[in-house]
Amino acid sequence: MPLTPLDIHNKEFGRRIRGYDEDEVNEFLDQVIKDYESVIRENKELHNQMIMIQERLDHFTNIEDTLSKTIIVAQEAADDVKSNSKKEAQLIIKESEKNADRIINEALSKSRRISIEIEELKKQASIYRTRFRSLVEAQLELLSLDGWESLENQEVNEVKEVKEVY
Repeated sequence: MPLTPLDIHNKEFGRRIRGYDEDEVNEFLDQVIKDYESVIRENKELHNQMIMIQERLDHFTNIEDTLSKTIIVAQEAADDVKSNSKKEAQLIIKESEKNADRIINEALSKSRRISIEIEELKKQASIYRTRFRSLVEAQLELLSLDGWESLENQEVNEVKEVKEVY
């Protein structure tokens, strides 16, 4: 068991002849007691400070651990978000490519239909022009025939006869 200031104070030495000066020994012991008490007080204060510092260190260690875990979780979440964003972007690109292909195919199909319709209209216009030309030529041929003049004369005579009757 460690020595206490009280132990030093209560310590009595045996007396002998030619021993030490009692007053000097007592003064020295008083000084030792004061210094020893001071050392004990300082030791207690340092021990209390050490406990407080250890508690703070534990607290900061816990905070550090929590922050480390939080950073890891945040990094994992960021990686997940990044991964999901890449997947979503790939899906959007694929969907856009499908839509673009569909739109192009629809446009090509519509273009083909319109081209076929144009060709059909050109054929119909050509047939119409040919028929109309034939009709006009036939009518011109009828007009140029001699029989037309005789028909005209006959009509004029018929008109005269009708007038005479009235």
